Amino acid sequence: MSTWINKAARRAAFPILVCAGLAGCQQGNGLPVLSLLPANEVLSIYGGDVRVAGPRHYCPDKSSLRETEETAIVLLGRCSASSKAPPAVVTVSVGAKGSAGVLQSDGAALAAFLLSDAGRASLSRNNRAGDIDIRAARMEKGVFLVQVDDREQGRYWRGMLPVAGYLVSVTATGPSLSPDESHELVQQTARALQNANRP
Repeated sequence: MSTWINKAARRAAFPILVCAGLAGCQQGNGLPVLSLLPANEVLSIYGGDVRVAGPRHYCPDKSSLRETEETAIVLLGRCSASSKAPPAVVTVSVGAKGSAGVLQSDGAALAAFLLSDAGRASLSRNNRAGDIDIRAARMEKGVFLVQVDDREQGRYWRGMLPVAGYLVSVTATGPSLSPDESHELVQQTARALQNANRP
């Protein structure tokens, strides 16, 4: 792995680590209390460079947005408590401008990084590589998907995709969300992001 690719992978991992920490801020039934935008409303970040939209039944929480020069993070939840959609929190994190370069070569460099001790540690809430097992990593419809076994959070899927030159990471977790439901919700969110950011 070249020095440039290695640096890009580590830079891309920063929002992944912060994202894991944010997703852990839970209360009540295991899900954060969110203040959601109306259905179909889009949240603009980085001066409008990236627009965050949720899939059907899930809406962005404007109050959760944290934005710096290096990363932006926002949570999404069910638009209505009465929704039949699975209770879940979707975390969308956006890396720095140019961070999407790590997805070159079908994500091979990113896969190599995530399989390393440093990469697995970046996915751990406690920065411990031993807590994480990467069970699968593949490109699927333009989204780099990773299935993660986390000693604390269980098994879930994370998706990564390029949006306007930014690397965007999506995770879906919930107290009763199955791995299949996590996979589907990550893919639905990725499609919503792709649609919201079409030129």
